[in-house]
Order: sequence, then C-alpha cells, then structure tokens
Amino acid sequence: MSTTADNQKAGTGDNGGQVEPGAWLAVAAGTIGSFMATLDISIVNAALPTIQGEVGASGTEGTWISTSYLVAEIVMIPLTGWFVRTLGLRNFLIICSLLFTLFSVLCGLSTSLIMMIIGRIGQGFTGGALIPTALTIVATRLPPSEQAKGTALFGMTVIMGPVIGPLLGGWLTENVSWHYAFFLNVPVCIGLLALLFIGLAHEKMHLRELLNGDWLGVFGLAAALGGLTVVLEDGQRERWFESDMIIWLTVISAVGFAVLLVAQFISREPVIRLSILLDRSFGSVFVMVMAVGMILFGVMYMIPQFLSAIAGYNTEQAGYVVLLSGVPTLILMPAMPWLMQKVDVRILVLAGLSCFALACYVNMDLTIQSVGMDFVSGQLLQGAGLALAMLSLNQAAVTSVPAALAGDASGLFNAARNLGGSIGLAIISTFQERRMTYHTQVIGSSTTANSPLAQDYLQNMTHQLQSTAGGDAAAQAMGRLAQQVQEQALVMAYNDLFWIFGVIVICSIPLAFLLRPLPKGNSSPAMH
Repeated sequence: MSTTADNQKAGTGDNGGQVEPGAWLAVAAGTIGSFMATLDISIVNAALPTIQGEVGASGTEGTWISTSYLVAEIVMIPLTGWFVRTLGLRNFLIICSLLFTLFSVLCGLSTSLIMMIIGRIGQGFTGGALIPTALTIVATRLPPSEQAKGTALFGMTVIMGPVIGPLLGGWLTENVSWHYAFFLNVPVCIGLLALLFIGLAHEKMHLRELLNGDWLGVFGLAAALGGLTVVLEDGQRERWFESDMIIWLTVISAVGFAVLLVAQFISREPVIRLSILLDRSFGSVFVMVMAVGMILFGVMYMIPQFLSAIAGYNTEQAGYVVLLSGVPTLILMPAMPWLMQKVDVRILVLAGLSCFALACYVNMDLTIQSVGMDFVSGQLLQGAGLALAMLSLNQAAVTSVPAALAGDASGLFNAARNLGGSIGLAIISTFQERRMTYHTQVIGSSTTANSPLAQDYLQNMTHQLQSTAGGDAAAQAMGRLAQQVQEQALVMAYNDLFWIFGVIVICSIPLAFLLRPLPKGNSSPAMH
C-alpha cells in the first residue's frame, strides 16, 4: 500500500539492512490481522447451516451472512491505502482491530438475522482493511534484505486462512458451539493490539485529506464492487435477470463503474488509479489472480459440498480433506524467497498454474463411490499451485508499477482475488444446477421403468425392501432409483465443474509470458 514518507523512513531507511527492534513484532501483527480476516470467510461458512437455524433464517436469507461480509470486504480493500494516508498506519490498524473485535462479539451474540448481518458487514469492512495493510508493514518496517521473508509469511497466512477455516469452523460447530467461531477473534485481537502498540510508531493524522478526498471515486467504487459482488453471489438463486433485484443491482454496478471511471479524470488524487490495469504486466497479473481466486474459493467450496452430499461426511471430516492443500504450502513457502531470487518469476507462475490445471484434471473422474482419499492428489497439487503462483504473482505485480502506485496495485491485487472467488462461486451455483438437470434427463431417458436395466434394479430392490422395510416396497424401490439417478447426475455435474475450472486456468497460462522478470539483485520487494 502507499505509505507516507515518515513510514518509509521508519522502516526501510539507511540502517545497513539491520532490522529495527520491534519490526518483526509489527510484521507478526500484520500477518495475524490478515489471517483473522481471511479465516473469518471460511470458518463461518462451515457453521452456516447451524447459524441459520439459530437466528431464524431461511436458506436464502442465510446466504446474506456470507454475502454481506464479502461485499463489505471487497469494497474496503481498495480504499485501505487512502485511509492509511489520512489516519496513519498504526492509528488505522488499531481502529480496525478494535472494531473487528466488537463486530465479532456482536455476531457471536446474535439472536436475529438483522443483528448477524450488521455484525458481518462491520467485520467485512474492518477485516478487509487488515489484509493489504499487512504488506504495508512488511514494506515499511523491514529492510529490503528481509522483505522477502515477510512477504512469504504474509502469503502463507492469506492462503492458510481459507484452508484452515472449514476444519476449525466444523470442529467448533460439532464439538463446542458456532458462537466460538466469532468469539475466537477476541483473545487473538487482544494480542494483535499489543503487537501494534509495541511494533509500530505513532503517526500524525491528516484528517483534512478526508474532506478533500475523491468522494466521487469512493461512491463509484462502493457501488461498482458492492453491486457486482451481490449479483455474482445471488444471481443464480434469484434466477439472474428474471429478478428485479439483480437487474437493479446490475444497473447500480454499471453506474458505479462509470462514476469511478469519470473520477479518474476529474479528481486531483483518485482514490485508486485504474490506469495501472493498462500496464501489460500488471493487467496480466490481475487476470491470473482472478483465476487463482476462483480455484482458492471455488474448489474449496466444492469439495466439502461433494463429500457431504455423496460420501455423507460432516463439516469437520470434510475440513480435514480441505486441510491437505495446506501441507505443500507450508513446505514450499519458506523456500519461496530463495526461489524468487534464483528462478524466473514467469517459470514459477507457469508451474503454479500448471499445478492448478493438473489438480482439476485428477478430480474429473469422481464417482458415486468417491470419498476423501480420492481428493488427496488433487489437494496436494492445488496447495503446491497456491504456494508457487500466489507469492510469485504478488512480486510480479509490485515490479509492474512505480513505487508511488504500489498502494493502488495492492488494492487491485487483493480485490482481484476476492472478485475471482465470487465469480468462481457464481460459476458453481449456475453450472451445477444446469448440468445436473441435463445429466438427470440423459440418465433418466436411458433408465425408464420399461428398460431392462431399470426393471432388474426395481425387482431386486423391491424384493430386498419387502424382507426388511415392509410397506409399499415397489414405491420405495422407485424412490431409491430416482435418488440414484439424482446422485449420479450430481457427481457428473461436479466433474463438469472441475473441467470448467481447469479450462479457465489453462486459458490464463499464456498471460504468464507477458510478465516482466524481477530486477536482478532485487530481494523480492514486498507490495506496499
């Protein structure tokens, strides 16, 4: 993110490469904050069915518990640089950490859907600020020779948050209570505040910047990203443009983008400079990060859903399968600073995206008998892809723009990841339903009640049910056949989805050749 001259002097001045006292404490604070923010996306999703029941929300209403957080977060991420310039880094982080804790407590105490959504919106705004500011601390508190280590630490927490979330959320829901998915943030945030006070120096606020800010751009950014995220999250559920709500939100999003574009030309200092997207290298990074976001959030959503519907896994059991992708990430992340110095960044990105494509390929042969073990190779490949691609794209992005625009690059980089996740979830909700309908019709046409295969199945099943269940065995057998058809169609729909995500990744691979190599002798500078 963009930082003040005072910040830069405090952290990366001419100190001979020596790390100042408290610098690593500040880095630890930043990484803990970003980890909490990313964790709170997936940890709550794991407990969502239970939460919906306790706050009296229907399935459709309950989706706003997740959507409200994502909308607030994606709006806040690009605005963080502006707030840091006006409030100062430490002041801003302390405010956000305190509010994040208070909103987490509000969510944990919620007894109604409205109360929960208010808490989640607050969590999204304050948590969204904690993600990019972690890199600001790395850039301002560590000398260049140590920044690669700090960036690797940040990359690991951003990746591990969504990986650990489903397991931790499932375990708390199954063994303790869903309330602790929120209360868990309280002790962590107390430690975070202590680290911030010790590790970061106080900075003067520039509140006049709030009055002279690009409020037109702020409005356009909020309307554009907020409206687009809701459309992507709820489009399929609302039957897309058959819904007046989706139509109006699409119009609001389009107007927001138009206003944001106008603000680029008439504002003295735009809240975020979109012109950097025209840079060949950064524009390529933006698209590839969206593809990585689709995999990171999309596939991690699909696997627990598949294991629940087909293999009968509970949330905790599915969480262990998702956690497998964190193993190669933990192994590779410590080596990434060295790899960034020795290997061309384009090769690392190509290797990471290739791992994603292979992970999708090995998951395309699911059957109705598939269980958690069948996802092991795909999860390990995905974890390796995340470690290689995410940090490499981070470094490729920062070298694509001048230092003065690094804050805008950081905001767009992190927004692209979240936007990619929303697009991935929209693809899943849309194509899963449509492909399942298609496969149900195809299977059903070949297994009618008059077909020999169906007749043999019905006779055998009717005989078994007569000796065990009793009642109308013939009707029960017909119901079992219909259920088998539905399950087979669902499995085939998931195979189609993995194929779609694989194609998306493959189509993004050529963009890696447009990246610029890292400058020789550069110690993998952190985006700030």
